[in-house]
Amino acid sequence: MNDTPGIRLPPLELGARLDRILACAGKLVGLLPIRALDHTLPHGDRSVRDLAFQIFRVALAYVDGMDMGRLPESWLREKSPPDLVDGPAVVRYGALVRGRVSGWFEGAAPSEYARTIQIYDGPRSGHDLLERTTGQAAQHLRQLHALAGDLGVTPPEPLLASDFDGLPMPASLW
Repeated sequence: MNDTPGIRLPPLELGARLDRILACAGKLVGLLPIRALDHTLPHGDRSVRDLAFQIFRVALAYVDGMDMGRLPESWLREKSPPDLVDGPAVVRYGALVRGRVSGWFEGAAPSEYARTIQIYDGPRSGHDLLERTTGQAAQHLRQLHALAGDLGVTPPEPLLASDFDGLPMPASLW
């Protein structure tokens, strides 16, 4: 979590963190049985499946937003599509997203991060949007990790505090 205001992680570090978050989410989601994916979250009307989908969707929304110059809020409110019925299906979707995101970072020039992107709450630089995206994905991963334990699924690996250091995330889980 970002305890040092004014200190920003560079875009390539944020991209590497985002990739680690997506990889960790894929490993965890693959272990969740359908009954766990159907479980409703403590706050709201979304399921664990929707939360898992959102980890990948926010990352894809970032690269799509960078390519299109805009990121509508509706992209971040999407629920999991009906064909993502089980953990392996969500993992496959996540792998496709991870490949798309990785490819975007490979081809992105440093100037990309200075571009202004129109998002739902006003214009942001690509760097600002990447920081926000990585923080959102990390927060969703923290929530998924906690829910997995509550649902009797042992996460494959612990979450490392170092993956969250410097990210704009709330201190509370929910």
